[in-house]
Amino acid sequence: MANEDLTQIFDTIEYPEAYRITYLANAIVFPAYSAIKKDFGLVRAEYILLACLSHFDALTAQDVARISRRPRNTISRAVHRMLDDGYLDRAPDPDDGRQARLRITASGKELHVRISEYLRRRQDEVLGTLSKEERATLSALMKKAALNAAQLDE
Repeated sequence: MANEDLTQIFDTIEYPEAYRITYLANAIVFPAYSAIKKDFGLVRAEYILLACLSHFDALTAQDVARISRRPRNTISRAVHRMLDDGYLDRAPDPDDGRQARLRITASGKELHVRISEYLRRRQDEVLGTLSKEERATLSALMKKAALNAAQLDE
């Protein structure tokens, strides 16, 4: 089947917005993470950990799982690898002795900057047909929906 025939699902599926969002996310992240794996040897959860920690002073693995919507066991495995590789530091959580507070190291921040370019570039390729105004509207609508989704699970 030609691509035009296959894209009819965008309009005929029973949950069109969810399908389109998933399709776009996959179009961005799978090629980017494939290149990240090849060039840096990191899997998705390991980079997500760096990305989250680069925007907060400290987080627990549970925090990262919650804000990234990734399984906690996947994040926990990533924590061990990133600690061993020196991209993260860990200290006991003063509020909960069962948890550890994670911080990104200087080398982790440097790696995050290099890797985030892969995702930004692929995002720009996928969204390249949108005008500046359309992209701003899409971004605002997606943020509104994401904030609502975050509140649904609290």
